[in-house]
Amino acid sequence: MVASTQDSVNEKGTALKRGWTTGACATAATSAALYGLFSDAFKDPIQITLPGGQTPDFALATEERGDDFAMCGIVKDAGDDPDVTHGAMVRATVRQLPEGSGVQFKAGKGVGMVTKPGLPIPPGEPAINPVPRKMMIEHCEKICAELGTRADIEITISVDNGEALAQQTWNPRLGIVGGLSILGTTGIVVPFSCAAWIHSIHRGIDVARAEGLTHVVGSTGDTSEKAAQKRLGLPLQAYLDMGDFAGGLLKYLKANPVPNLTICGGFAKITKLAEGHLDLHSGRSQVGFDWLAEQAQSLGADAALCDEIRAANTAKHVLELCTDADIDIARRIAFLAAEVAQNVLRNEDIHVNVLVTDRKGVIIAES
Repeated sequence: MVASTQDSVNEKGTALKRGWTTGACATAATSAALYGLFSDAFKDPIQITLPGGQTPDFALATEERGDDFAMCGIVKDAGDDPDVTHGAMVRATVRQLPEGSGVQFKAGKGVGMVTKPGLPIPPGEPAINPVPRKMMIEHCEKICAELGTRADIEITISVDNGEALAQQTWNPRLGIVGGLSILGTTGIVVPFSCAAWIHSIHRGIDVARAEGLTHVVGSTGDTSEKAAQKRLGLPLQAYLDMGDFAGGLLKYLKANPVPNLTICGGFAKITKLAEGHLDLHSGRSQVGFDWLAEQAQSLGADAALCDEIRAANTAKHVLELCTDADIDIARRIAFLAAEVAQNVLRNEDIHVNVLVTDRKGVIIAES
């Protein structure tokens, strides 16, 4: 592989291996299958060119040729990224179409179909994103020209076990049914990338807006999301898995507003937001126990309790101390977090409400 990018580094300073997107794998499988259809042999390994100019080689995991088709499969290597599609078999089946048909895409087994507006691909189309489509079209045209044939090709992309894998992604709530999306803008998977998660938040907002929803919910995790679902009863596509990326949610909503926003999360995460942190990850922001003591004092906590709060080990411990002393710290945190969110949005037409949950998913405070 020829690549100009550098590997990421984990918290221990160890280089993390980058991997390949489903779009890159689909392009490689398509390219190899075209050689199998129009020449004497499949090309293995197959080299492709990524949008950034890198030229990786991909080994074929399976191949098949029939009277009017050729199929190749490539096992996706996501590197050190915790990607649900790591190890999945991405297959491309190619057939020649009548002259003038151009390149056409079909969703095979395990690849979803788009059913809702707001995504880069319109409803009724296979969930193969624009950049992977462009890559496959360019490689198809180049290889067909090289082999002296027409680039009128039907490309069917499938992913083994893709329908089950898709249940671990945002696809069901985004209205992508039947399987995974074929994704990637660079062809390269960056390990533990925050960008992919934030991208999913953005697409979720796009879909909610396209559906005409007036209320979206950003939750820090599964427990808080279920609590919000039980309280609010909104359509599934209204719920955004915000995770730690409050800033990613709020900044996108600022430019792409929805009238009502609810943020729901556990006491510790919402405390960080109330302090002004927009990245709630434990490695990038910490709960301020001195700050919590100040909030408790303003609610009537005595000096002894404030000292206990400053010496606490966890936010959960602070919550327990305040609850025992009849200090409603959770409600104060909810209000302050809503103020921070409103200040980031800078839009009075967006109403923000914050729900705070305990570890069991019970809502204990609301702004």
